[in-house]
Amino acid sequence: MRSLKYMVDFILLSCFVFALAGESAHAQTDDKSNVPPKITLEDIWASPKFSSKYIAGFNFAGDEKSYLRLSGNDILRYDITSGRLVDTILVGSALKKPNGESLLFNNYQMSSDGEKFLLATEQERIYRYSSKAHYYVYDKATGELQVLHDGDKQMYPTFSPSGDKVAFVSDNDLYIKDLFTGAVQQITEDGKSNHIINGASDWVYEEEFSLTRAYEWSPEGNFIAYIKFDETEVPEFTMEMYNDDLYPERITFKYPKVGEKNASVTLHVYNLDQDTTILADLGDLEYIPRLTWTNAPERIIAFTMNRHQNELQLKLTHPVNGRHTVLLEEKNPYYIDINDDLYFFSSRKWFVWSSERSGFNHLYLYDMNGRLLNAITSGDFDVTSFYGVDEERERIYFQAADDSPMTRNIYYTDFSGDKMVKINPNEGYNSGQFSSTFDYWVNTFSTINTPPEYSVLDNEGNTVRVIEDNADLRSLHESYELKRPEFFNFMTGEGVSLNGYLIKPRDFDPDLSYPVFMFLYGGPNSQQVTDSWKGANYWWLQMIAQEGYIVACVDNRGTGARGQTFRKMTYLQLGHYETIDQIEAAKYLGTLPYTDSNRIGIYGWSYGGYMSSLCLLKGNDVFKAAIAVAPVTNWKWYDTIYTERYMRTEEENPDGYKNNSPVYFADRLKGSYLLIHGMADDNVHFQHAVEMARALIAANKQFDTYYYPNKNHGIYGGYTRLHLFTKMTNFIKEKV
Repeated sequence: MRSLKYMVDFILLSCFVFALAGESAHAQTDDKSNVPPKITLEDIWASPKFSSKYIAGFNFAGDEKSYLRLSGNDILRYDITSGRLVDTILVGSALKKPNGESLLFNNYQMSSDGEKFLLATEQERIYRYSSKAHYYVYDKATGELQVLHDGDKQMYPTFSPSGDKVAFVSDNDLYIKDLFTGAVQQITEDGKSNHIINGASDWVYEEEFSLTRAYEWSPEGNFIAYIKFDETEVPEFTMEMYNDDLYPERITFKYPKVGEKNASVTLHVYNLDQDTTILADLGDLEYIPRLTWTNAPERIIAFTMNRHQNELQLKLTHPVNGRHTVLLEEKNPYYIDINDDLYFFSSRKWFVWSSERSGFNHLYLYDMNGRLLNAITSGDFDVTSFYGVDEERERIYFQAADDSPMTRNIYYTDFSGDKMVKINPNEGYNSGQFSSTFDYWVNTFSTINTPPEYSVLDNEGNTVRVIEDNADLRSLHESYELKRPEFFNFMTGEGVSLNGYLIKPRDFDPDLSYPVFMFLYGGPNSQQVTDSWKGANYWWLQMIAQEGYIVACVDNRGTGARGQTFRKMTYLQLGHYETIDQIEAAKYLGTLPYTDSNRIGIYGWSYGGYMSSLCLLKGNDVFKAAIAVAPVTNWKWYDTIYTERYMRTEEENPDGYKNNSPVYFADRLKGSYLLIHGMADDNVHFQHAVEMARALIAANKQFDTYYYPNKNHGIYGGYTRLHLFTKMTNFIKEKV
């Protein structure tokens, strides 16, 4: 659960993807006339009608000239250029577990040689990214299926580089299985729930550093480096689950809130040849957010950070003696975001690293002494993804927001960075997945009005073929005769240029006056105003527009792809500038000749719920109503890594907390407020909603509230989303 800024992607995508990739959707009109159909909540939240197709289980095969994808419970291999079915890797229905039952797997992982497959069954979700399952290893050559481990479910299994072993975590301990002998070796023995974790991360690392598997094989497969989390002194949080029992089930886990103790982390290295483990000496540190290896000679790269997260060191660590040297050090006046933009050349001479040292995120070339050689990219734009290095052709591939913060392009450049060559054919939002040889890549392209298209391209950007174009969904979209979202830009009273988009009703009449409904997220480095497909939320916003509303979305200061100054100016004051910008956006929208400035509502989820709450309270003369789903209501109740990165502790920054937490402004409520929260939210705890309700009651303010038992931060499952969006839709129609 990376951080709050990624919550919207989770909400709009992961919960709404129906794995019915082959199913077509066809629009039906309301009657036999030419009147276009109306979008319904049932269409969006209770059926796959508006779901886009995607490439389930896509992976480039070992030969790099074909790819694998899931088809039901089968893994199939296709030729990358023709799309011809080359091979059936496995037929799931033919695989039997030891008890004779058919093997139904949730996902798969392939060994580097493409000969063995890890298959996950009975997968059980833990937090946002983490899960555990029973795993089986399938050998393509022999057709043999073997159980990975007879004990409890396993987490994060990975093949060794040679594919002859699998490492995994079970019951907080690290194991290795030899696939030839079948022997399982337990590497650690001190794992204990809510105390010691070996090779897997704790809650806060998973959520805020996107680190789940906390171990890495060495390139030769003779070492495993792993992080040990000692969370014994981390305070616990308890949630209650309601399951028709006499007493609720209590779920207790370690959750470090602002200023509290984090887990103590140490780096260990297991030597497979000698069956020994060492403790690496990394010196003083608070966090180890990443582990990786150089290719040769084998050295561990441990990222270490201080608690303020404004100092980062890459420590080159010896796997035998545990000693380190500092390869690179970064310092920032605000904070440093962790990413995976690091590549070591096979020549052992250079590495690529990304930094905001120029004020924008760019790629740089260093030698193995940590000396900067040259900038690979430069300019007033951010590099937003690093895809890798084609050493043979001397090319570096990356994604950039160079034309506009609202679009993305794919480029390559040489090692000197003299010339950027764009290789995506379409203007809009492009993201790439490259083969290891960089001969081919798959581009995912969309616009705000165009569902995703998946195409195979060569390394010069020539389209080889389209794998999936979502033609049915495009046709469906056209049949509804919707008003296409329109991008706009306006200047605030403080002289800040902000981007937005708006959706007008289908039967829009410029001579009428329409109420305004605003949607936002607004958190650090997030973006909502991009020329990209918005998933299920797009259809709901269109449905609100068809009910006679002008729907609008604006990206405030603090959001991404506009450089460090714009993004980090909210440091120590989360919510302050963002709220000013959203209030100004509402005022701007209220000046349009076809809007009613007295009827403006706003809605957000997670950080967006925090923002919608602040907007209604601080902008009580501008906003008539607000919906807040799973909002942070006081930063002191959120976790250490996220909150301290942007706000430091409450003791260090009392004014920042006091001036920007909604609970302290409950007495300003004038409009209508709908507060919604999942009671099993492990991320933004239900505590936030309860304390907000308590503050509103103390101020004698009326409000509406909805709570969802046993539901986490995403509030989904069964009819939950339909139920939730029915309530929100009715609230908008009644209050805005």
